[in-house]
Amino acid sequence: MTTREEEGPQDRRPDGGEPGRGRRAGRRRRRGGCLTGCLLVPLALIVLVTGGLVVFAPRLGLDETALPWGPECSVRTADGSIGLTAEQARTATTAVALQARGEEGPDTSGIDPAALERLAEGPPDDAGPSLTCRVSPASGLEREELTETGLTPRAQRVLDEMGGVFGEQSLGGYEPGGVDAGHGADSAHYDGRAIDVFYRPVGEENRREGWLLAHWLVAHAEELDVANVIFDDKIWNARGSARGWWDYIAPDPGNEILRHLDHVHVDVQRGG
Repeated sequence: MTTREEEGPQDRRPDGGEPGRGRRAGRRRRRGGCLTGCLLVPLALIVLVTGGLVVFAPRLGLDETALPWGPECSVRTADGSIGLTAEQARTATTAVALQARGEEGPDTSGIDPAALERLAEGPPDDAGPSLTCRVSPASGLEREELTETGLTPRAQRVLDEMGGVFGEQSLGGYEPGGVDAGHGADSAHYDGRAIDVFYRPVGEENRREGWLLAHWLVAHAEELDVANVIFDDKIWNARGSARGWWDYIAPDPGNEILRHLDHVHVDVQRGG
């Protein structure tokens, strides 16, 4: 009969430990090291990508709103972009629009004065976009039929809200009973979802006035279900709003109307 004390040397490690225990500990250490490394590599990649976005987004012409963690809206100034919440953007664009008409606007005490100045005056060298917002278009909207005005209820709401801020406007792109010609194929005008606001003749002053409206529409896009805003060779699209404004390519570059130089176009979500 063999006792524990009589087991051969092959049954024990030289250090007196139990056989197999060292191998198990080694495997645990390797697993622990792999777990740490597997976590560190993705974290390093995230930091690298994040840093790259922060550095290169401005160089690519993108605003802070292009970053998922960035502000909802931003105003680009000569000194850089100024972040705004959506509520601040709505307040600021409404204030400068009313002030341009000589009326008192809402309280803007919590908004950077430099952002208000840029929205009111525009870029110093040439009229153009200064504000953009990143929005989340509503899902589950129902498709709407024309009302007696020739607009859908969503488009009519945009028209009513614009009128309350900008007063009397030169309007087009719709009529009672709807329109069926005069616009491109598949135009939102044919569905009663689009409105044109004219600023004629084309010139520096009218372009700057048009941008007051274009900025206001973008700032209010989420609450008014705006889909697209087009003006002055630029387009803003709700579903691609993280990109901000980009160049609008007209089918006829020599046509001021098709380039939307003389009017701000706005259309609302189709729904359905």
